[in-house]
Amino acid sequence: MRGYLNSNYKEVKRSINELDPSISSNLLNPDAIFANNEMSLEDIEVYGFDYDYTLAFYSKHLHTLIFNTARDILINEHRYPKEIQRYEYDPNFAIRGLHYDVHKALLMKIDSFHYIQLGTVYRGLNVVPDSEVIEMYEGSHVPLEQMSDFYGKSSEGNTMKQFMDIFSLPEMTLLCCVNEYFLKNNIDYEPVHLYKDVKEAIRDVHVKGILYRAVEADIERYICYGERTQAVLSKLSNHGKKMFLITNSPSSFVNKGMNFIVGKDWRDLFDVVIVQADKPNFFNDKRRPFRKVAERGILLWDKIHHLEKGQTYKQGNLFEFLKLTGWRGSKVLYFGDHIYSDLADLTLKHGWRTGAIIPELKSEIEIMNTSHYIKTMAWLQGLTGLLERMQVYRDAESQMVLQDWIKERQETRDLTKTMFNRQFGSIFRTDHNPTYFLRRLSRFADIYMESLSSLLNYDLHHTFYPKRTPLQHELPVCSEQQYANTFRIPLGRETAPIK
Repeated sequence: MRGYLNSNYKEVKRSINELDPSISSNLLNPDAIFANNEMSLEDIEVYGFDYDYTLAFYSKHLHTLIFNTARDILINEHRYPKEIQRYEYDPNFAIRGLHYDVHKALLMKIDSFHYIQLGTVYRGLNVVPDSEVIEMYEGSHVPLEQMSDFYGKSSEGNTMKQFMDIFSLPEMTLLCCVNEYFLKNNIDYEPVHLYKDVKEAIRDVHVKGILYRAVEADIERYICYGERTQAVLSKLSNHGKKMFLITNSPSSFVNKGMNFIVGKDWRDLFDVVIVQADKPNFFNDKRRPFRKVAERGILLWDKIHHLEKGQTYKQGNLFEFLKLTGWRGSKVLYFGDHIYSDLADLTLKHGWRTGAIIPELKSEIEIMNTSHYIKTMAWLQGLTGLLERMQVYRDAESQMVLQDWIKERQETRDLTKTMFNRQFGSIFRTDHNPTYFLRRLSRFADIYMESLSSLLNYDLHHTFYPKRTPLQHELPVCSEQQYANTFRIPLGRETAPIK
């Protein structure tokens, strides 16, 4: 029986080795827009935008600034050991969408079914052995009541925090660096206090204006010039589309950035500009009225009866916004990078169409288009198919071969993970399931793309159609045979198991 199994193995392996990646007329376009829900741009009359990582993109220097400033706040204001100053920001350590167990001080990736991906649990800067993770969590499943709340926060008994914001990458790295220092030096500490102190230090970088002042003082260092952002806004304006901006950032910061990206007349493109909106509270709290922002940031006390073009407004709430503009329902499309704060309430409660900006998408697709990735995934699928079909052979010799295949399958999975990020892999997939991040992206975003510039590739009558993904009970009919035909992989002979 061993010979029969090995012959099937070699046949599939040979097919993969002979695979010509150029068959991939199926290569993905990194600049494409991807649809979770059918949506036509012809129906969209009003376009809304977040500012940070939607209209404005930042260089790698900004995350280093956030990390270093928050680290120094921990030392100078929270009396943390000065030795943590030797830790520097590593842009290749964390990825977006990870969960952090506040009580256990563990950073990890969780899939759409609340299962931890083993091999991606980090205590400090070191991976936790699978056996220890399974012992701590009595398996690898995280119960619903321990997961983060609706907005990804650890509150009201939730022990997990989900980091969905691109700005949170330095926060995750700082948490792990300080944890690492305490562990290496056998310092007894309370993980909850550490989490709250790091959270407060990161918040102070924003709230105290440190980040804003630094960016405004050296805007060319921190903001990537957005000529394509300017082209998108001009295209929409030339087609008579209404446009608005709702951001949590302050007026002077947005003004200086937009002057740099678009030009001094940038307000002429927008029908409404709202700053310091305090999303997601902006979408839910009816009590806060709008205030007009005059020159030099002075707040006026006038009651707002109209939202005027060319003016800037602070705070407010969505209910008043809808009343004053009449922009309701599916004729509005709003873009943002934060799946929860920007998009969730709009799609669930207000029926707006939503677009997620996912800067990581382009680099991940470029990896997926490489011949190395294509061949590795083809082999992983082929090996999985062999396991599924050959598991019916229960004799001891066959089972030894199958165990070798299972081990090789896991090694191949680990290899695909490191192609994206050595510690945590892709932001969209665990070993075999979608990540929790992708689950929320699929639920709250009608479309998603690497940047707004992707809109330049489509006319404003284009309809986005989501690909028909076969359901599991449909797979034997179309998907497996399609896959085998595409990659010329033999599905194996139909044989009865040996009893």
